[in-house]
Amino acid sequence: MLPFIISRLLQAIPVLLVVGLIAFAMFAYVGDPVLIMLGQDYTEAQRVALVHQLGLDQPFFVQYAHFIWNALHGNFGISYRLARPVSDLLLERFPATFELAMTAALLSLLIGVPMGVYTGIYRNSFLSRIFMVVSLAGVSLPTFLIGILLILVFSVDLGWLPSFGRGDVVHFAHWSTGFLTLSGLKALILPSITLGLFQTTLIMRLIRAEMLEVLRSDYIKFARARGIPDRAIHFGHALKNTLVPVITVVGLQLGGLLAFSIITETVFQWPGMGLLLVQSIGVADIPVMGAYLMLISVFFVLINLIVDLLYFAVDPRLRTGGRPGMAR
Repeated sequence: MLPFIISRLLQAIPVLLVVGLIAFAMFAYVGDPVLIMLGQDYTEAQRVALVHQLGLDQPFFVQYAHFIWNALHGNFGISYRLARPVSDLLLERFPATFELAMTAALLSLLIGVPMGVYTGIYRNSFLSRIFMVVSLAGVSLPTFLIGILLILVFSVDLGWLPSFGRGDVVHFAHWSTGFLTLSGLKALILPSITLGLFQTTLIMRLIRAEMLEVLRSDYIKFARARGIPDRAIHFGHALKNTLVPVITVVGLQLGGLLAFSIITETVFQWPGMGLLLVQSIGVADIPVMGAYLMLISVFFVLINLIVDLLYFAVDPRLRTGGRPGMAR
């Protein structure tokens, strides 16, 4: 297990270096930091001093090496728009994004998995057909439209839930949470449903397809011939053999929830990293954009490592040299 983890981490190093190069190129070739930071009226002496302070007078690869070194220490520079360290801005916004993404992921699992199992076992029932129609709508409708419709119904028409913001939060050092306040929980409902709806329908359809395939396999027929109860067959044999592809999709979608919550956070004005990125793009705040790209790449690498480790827990063939996706 330990050699496997080490090999995965070594494979991640080139990926992070390439992402770091792309992020650094954004610093170097997109926008003019001198013009953004000094404005229109500045002297040549001020320009030269700022260029030297930012290290822009050094060769490209020297600047890149300094950028990687600073990134390893959590230093991504100063925001052009807010004149504050980028790492501080991300630390302030990360709890909101993480809380939203985890809630959406939990909802998608708690709803998508039972729906997928039910539609796989009772594929011709009336309720299964309703689930499939709902899932088709969830896959087809764009995220911003879902959010606007939810706001229109539950905030404007019914007045049950807030339409924007995070509500009241409780602070613990650098962390903040809305789970401990009523307004925070109410503010979390609509954006988490909006963000998690697509993942819910995706998980449901994936589990349904896998269940249908597994239930037609020979060993399931043999288990039924032996008189094993249907509950044990469905949950002890069939569902367990659908977990490898489900883990893959859920893991990647979790990274997607963190990385691509931008639209949801913009619609609901949720004060997370996605909203910070949108605001930074509007004024070409390159340090924030580059730091966001680096941070999300690290999340994807860690999530992929966790997914690979979970393979060992659910697929015994991997412990003996097999690979997921081989014949059951």
